[in-house]
Amino acid sequence: SFIHLFIYSFTDVDLQCRVNNRAHHTEEMDSDQLVVRRGQSFSLLLLLCTDTPPHSRAAHGKWWFSEQTAQTEVLLRIHSPADAPVGLYSVTVLLLSAEGHIVEQTSPYSFYLLFNPWSAADSVYMPDEELLQEYVLNENGILYQGSWDQITSMPWNFGQFEKAVVDICFEILDNSPAALKHSEMDIANRADPVYVSRTITAMVNANDDRGVVSGRWDGEYSDGVPPTRWTGSVPILRRWSEGGAQRVRYGQCWVFSAVACTILRCLGIPTRCVTNYASAHDTDGNISVDYLFNEELESVSEGRKDMIWNFHCWVESWMSREDLPKGYDGWQVLDPTPQERSDGVFCCGPCPVQAVREGEVGMKYDAPFVFSEVNADLVCWIVHPDGERTQASLNSGTVGKNISTKSVNGDYREDITANYKYPEGSMKEREVYEKAGKHVGNRNGRPRQLQLSIKHAQAVHGTDFDVIIEVHNDGGEDTQVQLTITSNAVTYNSLHRGECQRKTAELTVPAQKVIRLLYDHYGSCVSEHHLIRVTALLQTSGPNNIILQEVNIPLKMPKLHIKVIGEPVVSRKLTALISFTNPLPVTLQRGVFTVEGAGLTEEQEIQSPNDIGPGQYTAVKFSFKPSRAGLRKLLVDFDSDRLRDVKGEATIIVQEKKV
Repeated sequence: SFIHLFIYSFTDVDLQCRVNNRAHHTEEMDSDQLVVRRGQSFSLLLLLCTDTPPHSRAAHGKWWFSEQTAQTEVLLRIHSPADAPVGLYSVTVLLLSAEGHIVEQTSPYSFYLLFNPWSAADSVYMPDEELLQEYVLNENGILYQGSWDQITSMPWNFGQFEKAVVDICFEILDNSPAALKHSEMDIANRADPVYVSRTITAMVNANDDRGVVSGRWDGEYSDGVPPTRWTGSVPILRRWSEGGAQRVRYGQCWVFSAVACTILRCLGIPTRCVTNYASAHDTDGNISVDYLFNEELESVSEGRKDMIWNFHCWVESWMSREDLPKGYDGWQVLDPTPQERSDGVFCCGPCPVQAVREGEVGMKYDAPFVFSEVNADLVCWIVHPDGERTQASLNSGTVGKNISTKSVNGDYREDITANYKYPEGSMKEREVYEKAGKHVGNRNGRPRQLQLSIKHAQAVHGTDFDVIIEVHNDGGEDTQVQLTITSNAVTYNSLHRGECQRKTAELTVPAQKVIRLLYDHYGSCVSEHHLIRVTALLQTSGPNNIILQEVNIPLKMPKLHIKVIGEPVVSRKLTALISFTNPLPVTLQRGVFTVEGAGLTEEQEIQSPNDIGPGQYTAVKFSFKPSRAGLRKLLVDFDSDRLRDVKGEATIIVQEKKV
């Protein structure tokens, strides 16, 4: 988009980048490039040869100008509409003769126009300054992983104000299929955060287009970067841009969501990362996840399988929904992980969180899929040799637990489950289910006399640990049962990587069976997500004769220790000492430390100088110069052949350079 200013004589134009960017909350982004927000005026300083005032004309009817003249200077205030398309704009100053002919013109001065959540007229307006500090301006975040009963946190560098990130964000929009096919229509649609955010969910994954990140879950990452190694979005975005819009290998759900969060915050849309524990991936839309096993507890599901992911990450963005009936403004679910197609493309959302809570699955976009992610039933079936199926369990409270995001008030978890669903078992929950078209009935089936449970203490990666399977009998009589127990290494999204152990026993109930999982059992097949799934199948000869229970056991990981040496001042050299003790009973080879931090250092890799033996301590040093003042976080990842995804962080308060 172009804006032309017509004046009769001038010597120079000052875009006043520092003053404008500070007023528009973009000073962290750049001091040499003008970056402003729509619906809020900004100033240009024109230096005139004479004291003749300029007159101005807008290329777009809603843009307008006001001016203050003082001798040979004119302070021109440019007012943009609060619904202007976001993007790269140009200002050209033209020198006119007395007759109004163009005598001279400057080369265009470019600036970016972003969404403005500080403006009440903008459709992304957020009235709380504390929320804006977190959901637009905070470059440091926390992603939640682990399992619903053992939640772990992972620091992440969003880095939305790092150098050239704003350029890359608009480059991503420019590479969307709509922009490449119908550029003018795409530019006009960029006034709408619904359109822009939906485009971003499609472009963050590389499934259909010139998207940013390629997803992979099979453990084979030798031709790229393992998803667990990333600690921030900026290296991914730069790699994509520098590679000519070539996909970056590899990401998984938290990487997709974090990269989307960076882009959306950079564009000015308030956004937060969200983790849903025990998240359903319902492929057939029946609000039910069906697991099929044979009598040996081997999965026999065919084709595209329903799955429950140990956790799944998406983002919520804040905007009004003028395309929907009233009541659906506010937080919207956007899921850039490629799971199912929406309108023929791998994208998901924006879907109003309120629509999910109320079971309004007809609301745009993708409400049935999101509703199922947090509400589906888990049904386990045993498939017998003759093809007959027996329902082994039905769990209505398994899916959609402890939905989490980082608190505005600090580095701790906020539970937002109540935003998505009414309390389990409540009358309101039953109403919502029926509204969503799901038959409720007695969702937990007939009461069983035999009760099966699996318990375990906290399991530490590299050690042996016990798992206790308990069978109780509420019927009062001793009962003969067959108990089959398997333990498998799985990924966080339920892909099997290998069987660790299998045991079958004949028992008289009540009974307790203890199995000891040795590192020798799981060490060679454990996934990069460090998860062991224990499944127990109880079979009797009576009615309701099959019961199945599963638990996911996250293995506790060690932490990296980081010590920062020196006084943290902009442009002054600091040294970080990173140390770590190998917790495994095996030697670690090909160790590499990856370091980054917004305003501190670009991504660096430091090779471990030696192999690291069992129980051995190792340390590496590296130096860097902070580039921006303020509270900063240094994030470190350690990967090796047998141990991955070991994290550490250090908080550093950087002072401005003393003049």
